[in-house]
Amino acid sequence: MKENSTMQTSNFDDTPYDPNDPEAVANFWEGATITHKGKVLGKATRGKQVSPVKVPVSIRLSPDVVEYFKKSGSGWQTRLDEALQSYIAEQEKAA
Repeated sequence: MKENSTMQTSNFDDTPYDPNDPEAVANFWEGATITHKGKVLGKATRGKQVSPVKVPVSIRLSPDVVEYFKKSGSGWQTRLDEALQSYIAEQEKAA
């Protein structure tokens, strides 16, 4: 192993683990067992998302728009998304 390498050895001496390699990370966590104070709680699994995957974007909005949605607390981005979905539905009805 190179001296400046980010590769680390896991708890298993014969299993190299590179935290910067997405495939290695997925393989590392596949089949992992979740424990708390020695008690097995379950397996580390994640099923398919219930709702469609959202697309991360960067967008510039007017300060008053952001303030309006943020002042109602946590979940403001979801409410903004819902408002935009409602707008699209109204526009499609009018077309």
